[in-house]
Amino acid sequence: MKLLLVWLLNAVALLAVTYFIPAIHVDGFAAALIAAAVIGLLNMLVKPILLILTLPVTILTLGLFIFVINGALFYAVGHLLQGFHVRDFVSGILGAFLYSVISWVLTALIPND
Repeated sequence: MKLLLVWLLNAVALLAVTYFIPAIHVDGFAAALIAAAVIGLLNMLVKPILLILTLPVTILTLGLFIFVINGALFYAVGHLLQGFHVRDFVSGILGAFLYSVISWVLTALIPND
């Protein structure tokens, strides 16, 4: 039940990002649900591999390269899915950062069992 609630809150966070960054567009709540699921899957499956492959660069940049990885995944989802559009890579980085912050705030509102 909590997983479903977190998924819904992530979709709401994705819709909220579109109000702050005009270069990101979501066609509707259904598209936001699908995009939130795909972002979650990519973060779970692909991101650890990218983190290992880019470990030297991440260490040299003191961890700031993780923002680039998050932005690249966010940008990639924008190009993979219909109904979710990210105009450019910089918007992907900003959108991924804002999406993470809003999602964190919303999930912090869920009471622990």
